[in-house]
Amino acid sequence: MLRFEVILILGQFFVKDKTENSMRKWQHIDAENSWTMFKVISEFVEGFEKMNNVGPCVSIFGSARTKPNHDFYQLTVQMAKRLTEEGYGVISGGGPGIMEAANKGARESNGVSVGLNIELPFEASHNPYIDNDKNLNFRYFFVRKVMFVKYAQAFVAMPGGFGTLDELFEVLTLIQTGTIKKVPVVLMGSSFWNGIKSWIQDEMLENNGNVSAKDMDLIPVVDDPEEVINIIHNFYDVDNIGELTPNYGL
Repeated sequence: MLRFEVILILGQFFVKDKTENSMRKWQHIDAENSWTMFKVISEFVEGFEKMNNVGPCVSIFGSARTKPNHDFYQLTVQMAKRLTEEGYGVISGGGPGIMEAANKGARESNGVSVGLNIELPFEASHNPYIDNDKNLNFRYFFVRKVMFVKYAQAFVAMPGGFGTLDELFEVLTLIQTGTIKKVPVVLMGSSFWNGIKSWIQDEMLENNGNVSAKDMDLIPVVDDPEEVINIIHNFYDVDNIGELTPNYGL
């Protein structure tokens, strides 16, 4: 938008263009920002080199705050066990809570247990149930997300907070837009997810038309680990909708 200032000098009016002066300036910027790309590249390289050898996995999202005595923690352990029994590795965010439960279930069934850790001030270290050679550390959330998505043949969202919702809706967006192939996404815990799904149905679909009716099929809600197994099994082995290959054509 053009902005002008009228100035009175020696009895005459002048018009001054204020467009450039109105633009805000950085108060501080790091000189090293242009070199950050090499840190990013190094994280991608390390992640690809390790994850390429892991094999088909299922990514499990959920809260870091869930305690071991909580029903959702125990449910995640059971589900991770069943996934490894079906031949899938388990990918978690590497931290405590639901992430720990996912890795614990995989470990107890002698399955592949992957942890994608992120540097956060309130999460001191990774959980103890991650395979030593599959314990990755990331500084950048977006690199970590690529690893979550690229090597997962399905996604299970347990109850969680903003981070869980962020991961879930990014996956749904990638599927909806065709950026990645369609894979199963399952919401575990109807007492938690039914309210969110109802809001999507009522507000996003019916009242505003921001999603399509078929998009609702992307988010089944279940309570039993066997339902998760059945959805994944039917997708790959019965209906033959998908094949076991990494996502993204990077």
